[in-house]
Amino acid sequence: MAKIGFTAGRVAAFKCPVGKSQAFLWDSTANGLGLRVTPVGKPSFVFQSEFQSKTIRVTIGSPVAWSVSDAQNKARELQRQIDEGRDPRVVKAAMTKADAAIRQTTKQQAVTVAEAWGDYVSQRKPHWGERHYQDHLTKAASGGRVQARGTSGRGTTIAGPLHALMHLPLRDLNAATIEAWAAKEGAARPTSARLAWRLLKVFLGWCAEQPGYTQAVPDKNPAKTKRAREAFGPAGVKSDVLQREQLKGWFAAVQGVGNPVIAAYLQVLLLTGGRPGEVMGLRWVDVNLQWRGMTIRDKVDGERVIPLTPYVRHLVVSLPKRNEWVFSSPTSASGHLTEPTGIHTNASKVAGIDALTLHGLRRSFKSLTEWLEVPVGVVAQIQGHKPSATAEKHYTVRPLELLRLHHEKIEAWILEQAGLGFEGTTTQGALMLVVK
Repeated sequence: MAKIGFTAGRVAAFKCPVGKSQAFLWDSTANGLGLRVTPVGKPSFVFQSEFQSKTIRVTIGSPVAWSVSDAQNKARELQRQIDEGRDPRVVKAAMTKADAAIRQTTKQQAVTVAEAWGDYVSQRKPHWGERHYQDHLTKAASGGRVQARGTSGRGTTIAGPLHALMHLPLRDLNAATIEAWAAKEGAARPTSARLAWRLLKVFLGWCAEQPGYTQAVPDKNPAKTKRAREAFGPAGVKSDVLQREQLKGWFAAVQGVGNPVIAAYLQVLLLTGGRPGEVMGLRWVDVNLQWRGMTIRDKVDGERVIPLTPYVRHLVVSLPKRNEWVFSSPTSASGHLTEPTGIHTNASKVAGIDALTLHGLRRSFKSLTEWLEVPVGVVAQIQGHKPSATAEKHYTVRPLELLRLHHEKIEAWILEQAGLGFEGTTTQGALMLVVK
């Protein structure tokens, strides 16, 4: 094949003859260097030679990106690879793969904590309860949002504990950084920061398992250090519960709340021992009046079915059906009640009870059952606690009817202590309250 010395002008002037699908121009300076052109498309420098008695061809690149001298040098490099017994095509593929790996690593190392956190929350949301999901949002929130309540008079929300880490590259989230963060947040707001730290630990564990983030996080979870844990101090044991002698005053105060939905919610919360978010998220489709059961969206097992006891049924069927939610709210963006902590706190103060939280009502249910001869496993199953013994976990299966036997006994006793008797069956409209 004829060869000529390549120049920029000769390369630019070479065209594919009419009627041909492609044409080649070969360089006389660098052995194997050619220019390939087609009727359509852009020309490209190529290298052609023999390897192991077979003709091979490798594309170098466009004349727009490669000068003649650079293309000649590349052709000489490819010929040296052949002289050394290496296939230029294999070498090119390996280099392409290595370049892709480098680009991927660089991309991973450039991702911020906020970007990875957003991906994490989006992927894990279907597996979480609403409260757990909201915790991830609030702990990483930037703050500054105007809000009338819950801001201690400041008028705007404050940044969540994790917000200070969100702008960092994920690769910089090492043990030293987290320990410094823990020391600062632990001194300012230990309870909130402790929860944020737990969320952070799980998040980093998730990152270590994701192909898109493995290069940006160390093998050992950097949040799992003794110094980080100790920065928050020991978690306090919560002890806010309703005592037996406080039930009468509490029920009277709660029933006096102006909002009947909130009043019903608080009573159902105590009488079922459920988590505040679980009960708040109760839908009408979760209430089975025929079989007298309620399906609770459980944060541990997905869902559990508990008895629909007579008084709870009375409270539920008396509520307005505004939408899909049992405890609905016409003013809430979600359509259901948001945690009425303030209203409950005020009602508790009216009853002469201080520092009783919504979760304290769940704790109260468990504590009050100690007055009755109710199997511990029954209470745990109603509340959605994990079985604590092998026999409970693997050998004890309680049907709804058996749970109802004990749960109605618990409800009746609590109402009796509160001075509220009831008569009638579980048929709709047959329940009658008797205030003693």
